[in-house]
Amino acid sequence: MALEFVQVSTTVASQQAAAELARSAVEARLAACAQIAGPITSIYWWLDSVESAPEYVIWFKTTVERYQDLEDHIRSGHTYDVPEVVCVPIVAGNPDYLSWVRDESTAVETPQD
Repeated sequence: MALEFVQVSTTVASQQAAAELARSAVEARLAACAQIAGPITSIYWWLDSVESAPEYVIWFKTTVERYQDLEDHIRSGHTYDVPEVVCVPIVAGNPDYLSWVRDESTAVETPQD
């Protein structure tokens, strides 16, 4: 079975930033949908010390074909120096849902003049 679908996650500092990044990715057809959760508490190493911060996590559903464009979009619209972008395979799921993800993650071609 060829891998076709993925879930991509990132974290951001605010609910507004999460909503803006999620909406812009879906509007650009880079993902069929995005879910936002939070605030969560992240504990991590940064600049030689352990830090703690509230964050919001975003999960995007998309195709392998659209992954690189989605990663580029996340990185270009992110405020962190080193943004989390993690891609995990979706190995199975509701066929109707996955078909919807494929359809809604497909780049829309614009007519040429």
